[in-house]
Amino acid sequence: MTEPLVDFVDMMRLMRERCAWKASQTHTSLAPYLREEAAEVLEAIEEGDRTGSWDHLKEELGDLLLQVYFHAAIAEEAGHFSMDDVVVGLAEKMRRRNPHVFGPEAGSGRRYSIEEIEELWQAAKAAERGGG
Repeated sequence: MTEPLVDFVDMMRLMRERCAWKASQTHTSLAPYLREEAAEVLEAIEEGDRTGSWDHLKEELGDLLLQVYFHAAIAEEAGHFSMDDVVVGLAEKMRRRNPHVFGPEAGSGRRYSIEEIEELWQAAKAAERGGG
Protein backbone atom coordinates (compact mmCIF):
# COMPACT_ATOMS: atom_id res chain seq x y z
CA MET A 1 0.00 0.00 0.00
CA THR A 2 1.35 3.40 -0.91
CA GLU A 3 1.24 6.36 1.42
CA PRO A 4 1.23 9.41 -0.87
CA LEU A 5 1.83 11.99 1.85
CA VAL A 6 4.75 10.04 3.30
CA ASP A 7 6.12 9.29 -0.16
CA PHE A 8 6.02 12.97 -1.02
CA VAL A 9 8.21 13.84 1.97
CA ASP A 10 10.88 11.56 0.49
CA MET A 11 10.31 13.04 -2.97
CA MET A 12 10.76 16.56 -1.61
CA ARG A 13 14.01 15.56 0.11
CA LEU A 14 15.27 14.04 -3.14
CA MET A 15 14.34 17.13 -5.14
CA ARG A 16 16.16 19.36 -2.64
CA GLU A 17 19.21 17.09 -2.93
CA ARG A 18 19.30 16.79 -6.73
CA CYS A 19 17.83 20.05 -8.04
CA ALA A 20 20.05 23.11 -7.70
CA TRP A 21 17.10 25.51 -7.90
CA LYS A 22 15.13 23.72 -5.19
CA ALA A 23 18.24 23.37 -3.02
CA SER A 24 18.89 27.11 -3.25
CA GLN A 25 15.45 28.14 -2.00
CA THR A 26 14.81 29.59 1.44
CA HIS A 27 11.67 30.40 3.38
CA THR A 28 12.03 33.99 2.23
CA SER A 29 12.64 33.21 -1.43
CA LEU A 30 9.58 30.94 -1.47
CA ALA A 31 7.25 33.44 0.23
CA PRO A 32 5.99 34.97 -3.06
CA TYR A 33 5.13 31.50 -4.38
CA LEU A 34 3.24 30.69 -1.19
CA ARG A 35 1.18 33.86 -1.56
CA GLU A 36 0.57 33.14 -5.24
CA GLU A 37 -0.54 29.56 -4.62
CA ALA A 38 -2.88 30.59 -1.79
CA ALA A 39 -4.48 33.18 -4.09
CA GLU A 40 -4.85 30.57 -6.85
CA VAL A 41 -6.62 28.23 -4.40
CA LEU A 42 -9.11 31.00 -3.65
CA GLU A 43 -9.66 31.61 -7.37
CA ALA A 44 -10.22 27.89 -7.95
CA ILE A 45 -12.81 27.80 -5.16
CA GLU A 46 -14.70 30.66 -6.79
CA GLU A 47 -14.45 28.89 -10.15
CA GLY A 48 -15.74 25.63 -8.66
CA ASP A 49 -18.66 27.45 -7.05
CA ARG A 50 -19.52 28.95 -10.45
CA THR A 51 -18.98 25.90 -12.64
CA GLY A 52 -19.42 22.91 -10.33
CA SER A 53 -16.06 21.55 -11.54
CA TRP A 54 -13.45 20.99 -8.85
CA ASP A 55 -10.48 19.70 -10.88
CA HIS A 56 -8.80 23.12 -10.80
CA LEU A 57 -9.14 23.26 -7.01
CA LYS A 58 -7.59 19.80 -6.70
CA GLU A 59 -4.60 20.97 -8.75
CA GLU A 60 -4.19 24.23 -6.83
CA LEU A 61 -4.44 22.50 -3.45
CA GLY A 62 -1.59 20.27 -4.61
CA ASP A 63 0.46 23.34 -5.50
CA LEU A 64 -0.24 24.84 -2.07
CA LEU A 65 0.64 21.57 -0.36
CA LEU A 66 3.92 21.58 -2.28
CA GLN A 67 4.73 24.90 -0.62
CA VAL A 68 4.01 23.43 2.82
CA TYR A 69 6.26 20.44 2.14
CA PHE A 70 8.94 22.70 0.66
CA HIS A 71 9.06 24.88 3.79
CA ALA A 72 9.06 21.81 6.04
CA ALA A 73 11.98 20.31 4.07
CA ILE A 74 13.99 23.51 4.47
CA ALA A 75 13.25 23.57 8.20
CA GLU A 76 14.15 19.89 8.54
CA GLU A 77 17.51 20.44 6.83
CA ALA A 78 18.24 23.28 9.26
CA GLY A 79 17.34 21.05 12.21
CA HIS A 80 14.32 23.15 13.22
CA PHE A 81 11.43 20.73 12.66
CA SER A 82 10.14 18.10 10.23
CA MET A 83 6.92 17.58 8.30
CA ASP A 84 5.99 15.01 10.94
CA ASP A 85 6.38 17.72 13.60
CA VAL A 86 4.08 20.00 11.58
CA VAL A 87 1.41 17.30 11.32
CA VAL A 88 1.71 16.25 14.98
CA GLY A 89 1.37 19.88 16.06
CA LEU A 90 -1.64 20.35 13.81
CA ALA A 91 -3.32 17.18 15.13
CA GLU A 92 -2.74 18.31 18.72
CA LYS A 93 -4.22 21.73 17.92
CA MET A 94 -7.29 20.15 16.30
CA ARG A 95 -7.83 17.97 19.37
CA ARG A 96 -7.61 21.03 21.66
CA ARG A 97 -9.82 23.21 19.48
CA ASN A 98 -12.48 20.58 18.81
CA PRO A 99 -13.47 19.25 22.23
CA HIS A 100 -16.94 18.53 20.85
CA VAL A 101 -15.28 15.95 18.57
CA PHE A 102 -12.35 14.70 20.69
CA GLY A 103 -13.20 15.66 24.28
CA PRO A 104 -14.78 13.61 27.06
CA GLU A 105 -18.33 14.32 25.86
CA ALA A 106 -17.57 13.47 22.22
CA GLY A 107 -19.17 10.04 22.40
CA SER A 108 -22.32 11.28 24.14
CA GLY A 109 -24.20 11.85 20.90
CA ARG A 110 -24.83 15.48 21.75
CA ARG A 111 -25.10 17.71 18.69
CA TYR A 112 -23.50 21.11 19.16
CA SER A 113 -24.80 24.20 17.38
CA ILE A 114 -22.55 26.17 15.07
CA GLU A 115 -22.53 28.96 17.67
CA GLU A 116 -21.46 26.56 20.45
CA ILE A 117 -18.69 25.17 18.25
CA GLU A 118 -17.44 28.69 17.50
CA GLU A 119 -17.46 29.49 21.24
CA LEU A 120 -15.47 26.33 22.01
CA TRP A 121 -12.97 27.17 19.23
CA GLN A 122 -12.49 30.74 20.47
CA ALA A 123 -12.12 29.57 24.09
CA ALA A 124 -9.46 27.06 23.05
CA LYS A 125 -7.58 29.73 21.09
CA ALA A 126 -7.73 32.09 24.06
CA ALA A 127 -6.42 29.36 26.37
CA GLU A 128 -3.54 28.71 23.97
CA ARG A 129 -2.61 32.40 24.13
CA GLY A 130 -2.78 32.29 27.92
CA GLY A 131 -5.96 34.35 28.00
CA GLY A 132 -8.30 31.73 29.38
